[in-house]
Amino acid sequence: MRTMDEERLDRREQDILALERRGFPGPGAKERAICEELGLAPVRYYQLLNALLDDPRALAHDPLTVNRLRRVREARRAQR
Repeated sequence: MRTMDEERLDRREQDILALERRGFPGPGAKERAICEELGLAPVRYYQLLNALLDDPRALAHDPLTVNRLRRVREARRAQR
């Protein structure tokens, strides 16, 4: 049986989704924010984000963002 804490996203996972909700003014701004605010390399950030999109906890935490990103991911896959 899972506890309530195991059902929630951890702080870093929440921060990743929060960063995805924001708009960025120009090229490189998002990558700078990833490095400066989360202390992650962009490649690692996108690996974690992609895993979050398949996590039901992320969908429960922020359904609008997760569903939007899932649509974008599926559209990119369809283009390949």
